[in-house]
Amino acid sequence: MIVSRTPFRISFFGGGTDYPTWSRQEGGAVLSTTIDKYCYINCRYLPPFFNIKYRVVWSHIEAVSTISEILHPAVREGLRYLKFDESTGLEIHHLGDLPARAGMGSSSAFAVGLIKALTAMRGKIISKHDLAMKAIDLEQNVLNESVGSQDQVATSYGGLNLIHFLKNGEFQVEPVTLPTATLNNLNRNLMLFYTGSSRLSSDIAKDIVGNMGANHQNLHKIRTYVDQAVDILGSGNLDDFGRLLHESWMLKRELSSKISNPTIDTIYKNALDHGALGGKLLGAGGTGFMVLYVPEERQAEVKQSLFGLVEVPFHFESEGSTLIYYDSDDTQKLDHPD
Repeated sequence: MIVSRTPFRISFFGGGTDYPTWSRQEGGAVLSTTIDKYCYINCRYLPPFFNIKYRVVWSHIEAVSTISEILHPAVREGLRYLKFDESTGLEIHHLGDLPARAGMGSSSAFAVGLIKALTAMRGKIISKHDLAMKAIDLEQNVLNESVGSQDQVATSYGGLNLIHFLKNGEFQVEPVTLPTATLNNLNRNLMLFYTGSSRLSSDIAKDIVGNMGANHQNLHKIRTYVDQAVDILGSGNLDDFGRLLHESWMLKRELSSKISNPTIDTIYKNALDHGALGGKLLGAGGTGFMVLYVPEERQAEVKQSLFGLVEVPFHFESEGSTLIYYDSDDTQKLDHPD
């Protein structure tokens, strides 16, 4: 059995400039980090005496004889993409620490973890770069999803990174190296809340992509926030990072009327009124998880003001998508192929 473990991510700045319709014309960049909440994919070959070829466990349990019968689109097309067939049975289980469709890059974490695990089933270790590129290709070109490219890169690589998206379709990952004290302080000043519902980010993304021309000026401004944020982190003035999150969120809301709504606006205003300096709804928008920058001394007050929401404590992580192997003695080890 092979298990891939792929982190979810928090995107701070630059979201929208990673969509290929924009980045291939203008170039783009995002600043994001991965956290210690994960998507797990278990894979094993089915013994030959089973009367099925594929067993896929997610929010449904599927037991089918052909790839074409699989309902889960990423699993079905991912198997085809990696050229699996019905010659050998396969069992795939999905588990997640956070709910899907909530702005944490879950669909891309799933695609990354699936490719990682299935490639390992064939005895191969895939590089972080190739893993991200294949996940991007699977989501954008095979599944034809209206998604950007940042989540696949972030979850493949792990860590706090400045990710550049080039006009030729490639990307460059620049780790943001900070003193340990600064990184820990940033982590402590961030709070993550679940707003209690989920949505298909591709629906909102289609609206954003369809209005790229009208949003030209705003997207260029959103791109400049990335560089400002990196400079702020380097200076150690973390409260300015929170204030810039607020500016960026106010601007992002203008990209589409679907990005926010009265409920989200009320939640955000309550947080600001009780000590948050800034924040944003994660992912394309609409609903899901909200990250807030709140100085530690005001966090209890903010939490009380949002008492109806679930807070999710987290820590930054830096490994990205990894594998867990189980040998005959049930000893587990994580791989670090890159």
